[in-house]
Amino acid sequence: MAIAGYTSWQEGVCDLTETFDLFRPDVQTAPFVFSSPHSGRAYPQAFRDQSRLDDVTLRSSEDAYVDLLFADAPGFGAPLLAARAPRAFLDLNRAADELDPALIDGVPRLHHNPRINSGLGVVPRVVSGGRHIYGGRLDREEALARVNGFWHPYHKQLRNLMFETTERFGRAVLVDCHSMPHEAIETHARPGSPSPDVVLGDRFGASASGDVVGRIEAAFVDAGLRVARNTPFAGAYITQAYGRPSRGQHVVQIEIDRALYLDEARVEPRADFAAFQALISGVIAQITGAAQGKPMAAE
Repeated sequence: MAIAGYTSWQEGVCDLTETFDLFRPDVQTAPFVFSSPHSGRAYPQAFRDQSRLDDVTLRSSEDAYVDLLFADAPGFGAPLLAARAPRAFLDLNRAADELDPALIDGVPRLHHNPRINSGLGVVPRVVSGGRHIYGGRLDREEALARVNGFWHPYHKQLRNLMFETTERFGRAVLVDCHSMPHEAIETHARPGSPSPDVVLGDRFGASASGDVVGRIEAAFVDAGLRVARNTPFAGAYITQAYGRPSRGQHVVQIEIDRALYLDEARVEPRADFAAFQALISGVIAQITGAAQGKPMAAE
């Protein structure tokens, strides 16, 4: 398939030794960091053997190929951090201590957490549609090994990128890149109204300033895409943990309708993936200021 950077997910079935891929520009020229925490597609054979699901179902929670959609970010002066570990194996958009007592032995039930209760803790119990990943329970040691081996290195690197960018530019904007099932967004659309192509989440203003969100929204709208804010996705752990507008650190979560670029039933890029990839590259250029030659000013 003629898509820049594309490899089939089967080529990622391996011993998962690398935690993430970091793509840096030769020189960072924009106060933006792009992150793709749910596009990991390196499925260890041991994990596949543990799962009761077929391969396609196991991948249904994956933000498949979102890292490729945003692959041109370094060319516009911004780093891109992309997970290797798949979301079904470990969810990097959850807190490290969101361990599920219904799945993991030795984890106490401490307080009500709707994400954990629904099976979507840091080590997920279910994939999209509430389908159970495992036939039994996991040892606490195995769950903690995933957190220590993959969660902490990813977030250490993300914190470093935000710190470096803030030091260089006086502010940092994290663009947290995701995709959403078409069915999910259709379900939340108002009757008679077209569903959005993109949902921007800023936790209703708590994780990013209005000028930052407005700049990102304008870039998608100018590309011909319908944009909504915070409904139905306002942002999860990453927006909550990293978004500190008063300190010059902003986070905007981006959810893109998978039907625009993905064959969802097969979890494979559509034949016109490259064209949508080019459209997103134009969005990145506008967000970073590369299209106008005007990077966002420091605060």
